[in-house]
Amino acid sequence: QVQLLESGGGLVQAGGSLSLDCAASGAITSINSMGWYRQAPGKQREKVASITRGGSASYADSVKGRFTISKDNTLNVVYLQMNDLKPEDTAVYYCNAVLLAWRATSWDDYWGQGTQVTVSL
Repeated sequence: QVQLLESGGGLVQAGGSLSLDCAASGAITSINSMGWYRQAPGKQREKVASITRGGSASYADSVKGRFTISKDNTLNVVYLQMNDLKPEDTAVYYCNAVLLAWRATSWDDYWGQGTQVTVSL
């Protein structure tokens, strides 16, 4: 069984920083990419950032220059450093991994349970 365990998040004032991390564990053969999505109340879930196994990163336009995604392939951990946070960054942040589970025949999406990030004025 594959699990994505997130940590970090919380409450911060606008302009502040927070970091998130997510560890993938369980019966994993290979991970293609890991990333972060977020969902604000009344809005659809949106992609924030992702990073491939080879280290290629991509970001939503709204977070470019403020957020940095990184990873540790050995530990199967992905990190998200969030700087200069804005109230509009308030959302539940979900970790995502596209991976091949043991004995699986296809690459599938796996999700963490979500962690709340709240940015106050």
